[in-house]
Amino acid sequence: MARPDKAAAVEELKSQFNDSTAAVLTEYRGLTVANLKSLRRSLGENANYAIAKNTLTKIAARQAGIDGLDDQLSGPTAIAFVKGDVAATAKGLRDFAKGNPHLVIKGGVMDGKVLDADTVKKLADLESREVLLAKLAGAMNGNLSKAVGLFAAPLSQAARLLGALEDQQKAA
Repeated sequence: MARPDKAAAVEELKSQFNDSTAAVLTEYRGLTVANLKSLRRSLGENANYAIAKNTLTKIAARQAGIDGLDDQLSGPTAIAFVKGDVAATAKGLRDFAKGNPHLVIKGGVMDGKVLDADTVKKLADLESREVLLAKLAGAMNGNLSKAVGLFAAPLSQAARLLGALEDQQKAA
């Protein structure tokens, strides 16, 4: 029978997997407590960064319906459970890893799909949600302006034609 403290830890990890939009697995070997504190602060309220035992994480992930994390769960593992913008958290982890080479991004999970380290790094290269929405709105606005001009062109041509005919009749 499982010990109550381990069962509670598995249940906590399972609920975090279920409640988060994504989870990024990292190896923190060689980082000091001060480094980890700085990393947690840099991630902000967008993510919860927690150190977890691999066996308990494997059990919790299976219970949450996530398969395929076993390869990434080796060595000291810490998990960033993302509750907001995944790209912002991936960017924060990547930027922190540049200054602290001991932090290694192993991979992660997003929408029930297992991600490798390269995919997480590609997520970090994405622009923020607000920037992408602004670009989409600008592109849509530009296309709408073109459509308005296209639809208004026959009307304006007809008006100019009628104006020219009127001027011609007045002249005659």
